[in-house]
Amino acid sequence: MSADLQPVPARRSRRRAVTIAGVLVAAGVLVAGGIVAGRHSGGGDGGGPAAARLTTVGVVRANLTSTTQVTGTLGFGGSLTIIGQTTGSLFTWLPSSGAVVRRGQRLYEVDGRAVPLLFGRRPQWRTLSTGVLPGPDVAQLEANLVRLGYADRSLLTIDRRFTWQTAAALRRWQTALGVTATGTLAPGDVAYAPGPLRVTSVAAKLGGTPQPGQPIISATATVRQVSAPLPVTLQHLVHAGDAVTVTMPDGSSTARGVVASVGHVATAASTAEASQGGGQSPGGETPATVTLRVRLLHPRAGGAVDAAPVTINITSSRARHVLAVPVSALVALAGGGYAVEVVHGATRRLIAVQTGLFANTRVQVSGRGLEAGTRVEVPAS
Repeated sequence: MSADLQPVPARRSRRRAVTIAGVLVAAGVLVAGGIVAGRHSGGGDGGGPAAARLTTVGVVRANLTSTTQVTGTLGFGGSLTIIGQTTGSLFTWLPSSGAVVRRGQRLYEVDGRAVPLLFGRRPQWRTLSTGVLPGPDVAQLEANLVRLGYADRSLLTIDRRFTWQTAAALRRWQTALGVTATGTLAPGDVAYAPGPLRVTSVAAKLGGTPQPGQPIISATATVRQVSAPLPVTLQHLVHAGDAVTVTMPDGSSTARGVVASVGHVATAASTAEASQGGGQSPGGETPATVTLRVRLLHPRAGGAVDAAPVTINITSSRARHVLAVPVSALVALAGGGYAVEVVHGATRRLIAVQTGLFANTRVQVSGRGLEAGTRVEVPAS
């Protein structure tokens, strides 16, 4: 055996002792000094511990990934507040917390008249009727009338003009709602939100008097979302559209997700956030974070809980089609570096290797004479 491939001397009797003293950190970095190796040696004094059982495994060619974990909260995204625009005697119906309201459905009620939800990002600021000046609020109303089935795209063009076709479609919808079919829509007749709402709290009181500008309902979107404070040092790893996995509150099941957004404005994390997200920086300062939002691909994956802690698993590095062995196959050499012990029949020899990506229990390796299928020695489980 050549001098540069001498393993660390061992006084233990004919055994291979591979000890992993540390753990692989989330980014896949091996803790310094984590691997110490002994080798087969003769003439043991017999007073040492029992010899470790050994076996062999084949070198494989595989795709390896290393992940970084960030603690987040499972909930619902897109919080907003519905502001009242209408006057009246009193609120005659209000939704309960947890209720889901979709396009065209009653959101709340004033003086026995339902205020339905329509989809759009602009609140209505003027009365819409035939002859009104063109505007994006007209197009927003027309799109809703088409989606609700009260107009046909072949007859009603969704544009910025309020035409007689728009008025006709509006009258059909008003008739279905059981209100006077005027073909006119005043501020406060409807409420707009970007999409379906899940009511989180109701500020208005049943029997209370409506006032313009009054907060009525707080709500979120109905889509499950995970939000997390992401340390700015990890911001370069994540981009909108990236696939991630989320470990659910039970600690074992996972769900697939996609990064919806990564914040660009950093803020100092609270002490609680710092402890959840990985603690303080080496200097004792709380690390700055940006907001990471992840959308679950399967809305039911979050179960019935409103909010719960979860773990976001982010791919921090990747190696494709590389040779890999179990981490326990590595042998620390006396002169520095690592080797693996190749077994061919009754013959054993050390092959020096260069290590690459550490991923879970496997490590990327390369070395002269090493190829897929080569048998290497590891401790038996």
